[in-house]
Amino acid sequence: MAKCIVCNKETTWGNDLSITRSHISKRNSRTVKPNLRRVKALINGEAKRVFVCAKCLRSGKIKRAN
Repeated sequence: MAKCIVCNKETTWGNDLSITRSHISKRNSRTVKPNLRRVKALINGEAKRVFVCAKCLRSGKIKRAN
């Protein structure tokens, strides 16, 4: 499973709650996936293809390789 190399964000699981008549009647499982991008980044001076979430890319926490 892919995860962000900067913040370790990965797929999480939880319950999707159906609210009917002010009671929680049904629970379905749901997955919440991070917005991961496969980019070429500089890791220890080398260009490598890694998965980084869009939030870390936008905030400049990783240096992209050309």
